Amino acid sequence: MSDLYKRPVRKAVFPVAGLGTRFLPATKVMPKEMLPINDRPLIQHVYEEARAAGIEEFVFVTGRHKELLEEHFDFQPELEETLEARGKTDMLEKVCASEIPAGQLFLTRQPRPLGLGHAVWCAAKLIGDEPFAVLLPDDIVNHPQGCLAQMIETYNEFGGNVVAVKDVPRADTSKYGILDIDTDDGKTVNIKGLVEKPKPEDAPSTLSIIGRYILQPEAFNHLAVFEKGAAGEIQLTDAMAKLIGQQPFHGLRFDGQHFDCGSRLGFLQANMAYASQDSNIAKDARRSIIEFAEILKKGPNQCSR
Repeated sequence: MSDLYKRPVRKAVFPVAGLGTRFLPATKVMPKEMLPINDRPLIQHVYEEARAAGIEEFVFVTGRHKELLEEHFDFQPELEETLEARGKTDMLEKVCASEIPAGQLFLTRQPRPLGLGHAVWCAAKLIGDEPFAVLLPDDIVNHPQGCLAQMIETYNEFGGNVVAVKDVPRADTSKYGILDIDTDDGKTVNIKGLVEKPKPEDAPSTLSIIGRYILQPEAFNHLAVFEKGAAGEIQLTDAMAKLIGQQPFHGLRFDGQHFDCGSRLGFLQANMAYASQDSNIAKDARRSIIEFAEILKKGPNQCSR
């Protein structure tokens, strides 16, 4: 295989232009990506995952009313001066860790909601002719190593394109991009096809892509056609499918617990998981979860008393 398909992955795209309608009215003004998972907003969890995996440039594909995302990662001199003056060094360290250094954060706009593929295409000029990662902030993977770092290891071995995958119930295949598998060693799968949101009876497997991708820049050539797929949108899955057979394409069963924070239930589950691991509140958080579970055993109406 040509070393062309093993060039270092330095850049990552974060599609953050969505309206977050499933969280209204909480997201009427606040971007969904700024909703907190324990002590950090969704977008920071995903940024830190990318940074830990060696990403050097972070491209946010934004929309209207998303200014808070940029502000969150910016230098906040008044806040830092106040924390330093009050001796709150622990809080100061957290604030400083949330800053993206100058020259590493880039913003571009998706003016209309034409699909994930279109959002990624909007970053084409900033990515250029390089392999790149795509991270969807709705998807959080709780693992010390991080999902993208695991994918980078797989990429360094096989090159080409890599997606993070997990098994889903067959009844739910119509919600996801589903893999058509060539070979499978239990950890890494060689992909021979991709199908966007197939009906359960038509799904070639139950292995689903979650919101982590490493792609070669040739994906932009197919996205630029603006071909509409499922739901009348420009689908990233359709563009990726056209790379199969032309370049290596693998799926990785990652280690860690995945939360779909684009749903209210997944968002709640992620908060419970991260709070139960927070050294400052873990003991109390776990006790509260257990106590609430005991209350629920007595009947749902007990919760309102």
